[in-house]
Parts: sequence; C-alpha cells; structure tokens
Amino acid sequence: MFFKLFDKQGSRQEQINDIDLLFETAKKSQDFKQFSLINEKGTFMISYYSTLINHDLLQLAVLRTFQEVIPVVNHLSIDNIKTMIPIDDIVITNEPHHISLKLLKGYAVLKVKETDDHFALINLSDQQIGLRDQNNTENEFSVVGPKIGFVENIDTNVHLLRQQINTPNLITKEISIGSMSHTKVVMAYIEGVTNEQHIETVEQRLKEIDFDVIFDATQLDQMMTDSSITPFPLFLTTERLDRTVYTLINGQVAIFCHGSPYAIIGPSTLLDFFISPEDYYLPWILGSFFRLIRILGVLFSVLASPIYIAVTTFHYEMIPKDLLGPLISSRNNVPFIPVLEVLFLEITIELLREAGARLPAKVGQTLGIVGGIVIGQAAVEASLTSNVLLIIVALSALASFTTPIFKMSNTIRFLRFPFIIFASIWGGLGIVLSICFLIVHLLRLQSLGIPYIVPIYPFRPKDFADSFIRSSYDVISKRLRFMRPKSIWRYHPDNENHSSDLDDE
Repeated sequence: MFFKLFDKQGSRQEQINDIDLLFETAKKSQDFKQFSLINEKGTFMISYYSTLINHDLLQLAVLRTFQEVIPVVNHLSIDNIKTMIPIDDIVITNEPHHISLKLLKGYAVLKVKETDDHFALINLSDQQIGLRDQNNTENEFSVVGPKIGFVENIDTNVHLLRQQINTPNLITKEISIGSMSHTKVVMAYIEGVTNEQHIETVEQRLKEIDFDVIFDATQLDQMMTDSSITPFPLFLTTERLDRTVYTLINGQVAIFCHGSPYAIIGPSTLLDFFISPEDYYLPWILGSFFRLIRILGVLFSVLASPIYIAVTTFHYEMIPKDLLGPLISSRNNVPFIPVLEVLFLEITIELLREAGARLPAKVGQTLGIVGGIVIGQAAVEASLTSNVLLIIVALSALASFTTPIFKMSNTIRFLRFPFIIFASIWGGLGIVLSICFLIVHLLRLQSLGIPYIVPIYPFRPKDFADSFIRSSYDVISKRLRFMRPKSIWRYHPDNENHSSDLDDE
C-alpha cells in the first residue's frame, strides 16, 4: 500500500523520489493544493489539503508573513522559517514518512528552494471543524451531579481530565494506531497510584494492534480484550468525565481514541457495570438502595421469563391456588406452548427497542409507547399470548434498562434467550444448569489479568464496602485492594475533628 512506501529510510535520492511520489499521488485529490508563495517557480512551494487546515491561520500566519518580507525572501533559508512564521508547531525534516503523516493531519509542507532536501511542516490544522459544541452526556444520563461528557476531540478530552485531576502525576502517553488512519490514542493513568503491571499490559496490547482504520474506541476494546468468546464487556466504556476520574483515582487505566466520545477503562470487574455516579452524589443509604435495586432488576430481567416457562410447562404444583385460576383463564385460548409464547413477546420487545433506537428521538419515543400498547393489547385479544406473560415480559424489559452501562444492558438482553431455551427443555433443572454454566464462564473471565467477578471470587471481604452497596465515605477511604494500587489510601478520615459547637462552650 502507499503508506508502506515510507516505512524505511533510504538514500537521499530515494527520499526525494518518495516525496515526489507522495505529491503526485496527493494531486489526484481535488482538495490538495500546491503553489508558490512568490512568483519564482519552484521556490517557496507550499502544499496542503484545503479540507484539513484552518484557512484563517493560513492567511494570517503564512501568506501575510511572506507578503511583508517579500523584498528579502530570496535570502531566506529553511532554518529561518521557525523565526519568521508566528506558529509554535513547525518541524524541519526530510523524512518522507514523517512528511506524509503530518500532511494528512492538517500540516502545510513548505519547500524553500527547489534544491533543498528539507521541508518545513507548519501546523495549520483546524481541530474544531465538525465537532459538537455541547458535551452533555447522552447515554449515561443522571439527575444529580455533573453532566459533562467527552467529545470526539482527544485533546479536549485530556483537557477536561486535567481540569478535574490537577496533579503532574496524571500521565498521558500517546500511541498511533492504524496503518491507514494513524489514529491518535492516549492512555492516561495516575503515577504512584496505578499498578505498573496494568500500565505495561495496556501499552503492550495497544502497540500490538495491527489494523487499517480505527473508527471508535470500542474497536480497541475488542482488540485488547482478554477473551473474545464472551458476551460480557471486559472493559468499562463510558462517556462521563466523573466516572473516568473516579476510576483513575482507584488505580485503573483510561484509554481515549481520537474521533470517539468514549473512554475505555481497565481493568474492570462485573460490579463496575452496575455502579452509577449518582451513587456517590446521594447519601450512602440511598445510593446503596438504588444499587441493590439495579442488581435485583438484572436478576429479575434474566430469570422472570424462564421461570414462567418452567412453572407453566413442568411445575404446575408450584403455582398458588389463588393464582392458578387467573393463569388458566388467561392461557385458556392461547394455542402456543409457553416457550413460543415467550419468544414471540421477547422478539417483539427487541424489535420495538431496535426500531425506537434507530429512528429520530421524538418518533422513536412515540413508536415505543404506542407500538408497545397497541401490539400488546392486540396480541392478548388475538389469543397469541396471555395477560400474565405480557406483564412479566414488560417488567423484564423495564428491569434491563436499569443498568447504567449500555453494553452490559445488551448482554442482559442476550442472556435471557439461552435461559429461556434451557428452561423449555428441562424446566427448573434447565435454569439451574444455565446458572451453573454462567457462573463457570464468569469465573474464567479476566480483565487485564484481574478476575472478572472479584471481590466475590477470589473472596475479598474488605472490598465489599463499595461493591453491592456504597458505604459511607469514612469506610471507603481506601482504594480497592484487588486493583493492587501502589497507594492504598485515597484520603485519611479524621473523626476527631468532628466536634460539636456545644462541646466548645
């Protein structure tokens, strides 16, 4: 491919030929511009892509400068460019590979004399073109707390991060990934807190990625994962600034990708996906209560439909007498077995959800509400399903939305179907087998070498203070031990300073 022509440094003549080939190829694009800044041919040739640069900067910093010094322009050399043009980022080089990369990143390439073999690379890139002005969180909304989210500009994201973590120990390392896109990727961590093994593992996996074009951070997630044969996300993906800050101070590593408004956090555990930033903005009792509601909601979402199938197919004796009559009356005219009834409703719910997500916001909301009511009522009247099952499936779908992270919500939606199939074959035993398979699978998963279901296994009782519940700040003053942080204390709570005004009298 064209970009691999510049992988190795050759002789001076080979470098000149490579640069000529670069410009010949670039001239095939209509947005590539190349002209002389003065009337003399071959002297002060500037080359750039007009769609990548800031044209105001080109006019004010480059063209106006040469108009002012045109009487002495013939006496200028390539070394004078840095002192002449009022731009900080100017690089003098003769490496074809470096020139091709910078040209495609919004730099202008300036050649002073036709006989020169060095070029001045002038940064005229416009980082704001095509970006969103607002950076409110869209998918991880919270009622309480800040609404600041990331944008597609990686420099803006690092800027937001440094505004919250004002310490030189916040280290960022830049890596270029993608043989064609050369996408800028930044990994961030706090030196003195994050375990060096996590840092080295992330950096090694990023450098080992060999791909052509990186579109989004979620691609890096899949390429870096410890296991690709799992529906569970092994890296936490978030668009929220506060969540990212919280993970960094706990000793985790954040990865940003240019062009993506999401940060990848690792190592991550299963319980991380059920933690909402709101838990820390509310009193710890309320935060713990809502976190438990989310976890119980997930269990209900996965198990409700399979239990209905198992009970109505194999275990009639489990149904209370008071409920048996309404259930028989509800299913009296339904011609399908329970598993087909459940699959019909579950697939209908998924179709409504997918259609609502792909349509414009206002239309999608209308489709979800009206479509759900109309189709549900029509299905009951047509004897395609029972009222009881309709309520169970609707509550299951509602419970799956309580998960703060969208990727884990998708996993929960997927898990219901294997449970439903197992329950239809073996009843209650099938549900138990499904749970056993799920537990064994979770036990085998790791995220950057950290067990996925820690602190449940390996059992770490001291880390339960911020797991299923969110304890008070006095209790969670230490970082999670299973992350192996270099500094265990986040802060030192001093209860002796909490004195009452009455004690001073």
